[in-house]
Amino acid sequence: MAVEYAAGSAAGGGDTARLAARGVTVGYGGRVVIDDLDVVVPPRVITTIIGSNGCGKSTLLRTLSRLLKPARGTVVLDGEDIAGLRTRDVARKLGLLPQAPVAPEGLTVADLVARGRHPHQSWLRQWSSDDAAVVERALAMTGVSDLADRPVDALSGGQRQRVWISMTLAQGTDLLLLDEPTTYLDLAHAIDVLDLVDDLHESGCTVVLVLHDLNLATRYSDNLIVMKAGAILAQGHPRDVITAELLHEAFGLRAKVIDDPVGDRPLIVPIGRAHVRPDQLDKDTVQVRLG
Repeated sequence: MAVEYAAGSAAGGGDTARLAARGVTVGYGGRVVIDDLDVVVPPRVITTIIGSNGCGKSTLLRTLSRLLKPARGTVVLDGEDIAGLRTRDVARKLGLLPQAPVAPEGLTVADLVARGRHPHQSWLRQWSSDDAAVVERALAMTGVSDLADRPVDALSGGQRQRVWISMTLAQGTDLLLLDEPTTYLDLAHAIDVLDLVDDLHESGCTVVLVLHDLNLATRYSDNLIVMKAGAILAQGHPRDVITAELLHEAFGLRAKVIDDPVGDRPLIVPIGRAHVRPDQLDKDTVQVRLG
């Protein structure tokens, strides 16, 4: 389903939001990365956070997932302050794939994916056939069933990334936060992973991604959050947000924005110094000196 948001409309304080940040300030070692930020994640759509390196994308995602505690402000999950919830309760509602996760040495793929079921275990509810079925389905959805008995540390980078996504799926939440889920993947496998994310969204999941590939972000998102220097520069549907001017302001990027010939979203055509026809540097192209 494609849900349109006018530019900026998703940044307000809607009551139906699953996840929101209110006046959040976050930093590391005395350095403020995000200052007094407000954002609302719309329900049941794919939201992608984009921005230049160091702008605060991953910091925002880690704050929304409670991995980072804000110095000021509140993160709200399903109407409750996430700081006051039990870790197990958060994990039952929200699944997170961080950047560059590390598995214990020698752990097999099946064992790692099974760890996604831990939030659902207790002394009253032990491992069951239902848990095993969820793990098998998660392995199959990411195409790693044949790797189940392999050690995670023996896999290629792309295989490991798909296994970690499988573990997140096994967690069984309908709110997923994925920090650069296509890292280490070639383009074909990146498309496979994002098609899977889109399938999850179609089934009713709310998904928040951090992506570096701008064209994949526009293709797979109904809501973009564009960040610059720890603040939100723009938010809304890709058709309403992505312009040559915005790309210049957010990334210092020269580009033309055209209609995607195979989709209904904008397509970004970067302009460098080489192999560019002079007639393409027209008045509609934002030209800046890179450096």
